[in-house]
Amino acid sequence: METTSRVGAEDAPGTVTAEGVPTARRTVDGYLAATFPWYGLDEAFTGPRRLMQVGTAADGTVQHGSIGHGDEPSARADAGAEKQRFAVVVSMASSPVRHSGDGTGVLDATTVSSAAWLAGSGLLACTWPPQMDHALRDDWLDQQTETAFELADDLDGPAWSVLSLPVDGVPVPFHYRESEFGWVLAGSTHGGVHIGAYGRGMSAYGLGFSVIGDITTYA
Repeated sequence: METTSRVGAEDAPGTVTAEGVPTARRTVDGYLAATFPWYGLDEAFTGPRRLMQVGTAADGTVQHGSIGHGDEPSARADAGAEKQRFAVVVSMASSPVRHSGDGTGVLDATTVSSAAWLAGSGLLACTWPPQMDHALRDDWLDQQTETAFELADDLDGPAWSVLSLPVDGVPVPFHYRESEFGWVLAGSTHGGVHIGAYGRGMSAYGLGFSVIGDITTYA
């Protein structure tokens, strides 16, 4: 997996993602600026949906974004995190190694591993073992983040299994893994968009994905 910087997918505005691009919580305008389609859970999911954030390259090109389903993930123990039911779907444009739009550098390729990394780091961002002292969380997060990166870089390894899920009604193989914190999966649509997803309290086995026809309805 080609990456330049590894920072959690739910970080504060101004940080960077696995592809070395800045992230920020956006209005629907950020999603509308994307040149690729957005994916979410299909119509079988009838709960709440929300925009979360987009990630952009240095020239402002939208690289990826997240759509939340169900409860809003929270790492706070007092928020009843262990009882939360949510799934977050990450859509990522598929692109090769390329020069940045401003000509100042090279942007790494985006792959299924990139989507798996974003999903894995997104799950970590809303995970906080309740018995852990707050002062130790940074060390724990650094360690878990490095592990998530290594796992995403080895999708054919023993930590992953293959799960077939429908995308626009067509079965698509996904790389899938579970942990004590939740589950992560990643795959590619037939149209070339990489999908990553993570969740807790909702079984991944019954999920399906589809293109979002009108992203403004999520605003």
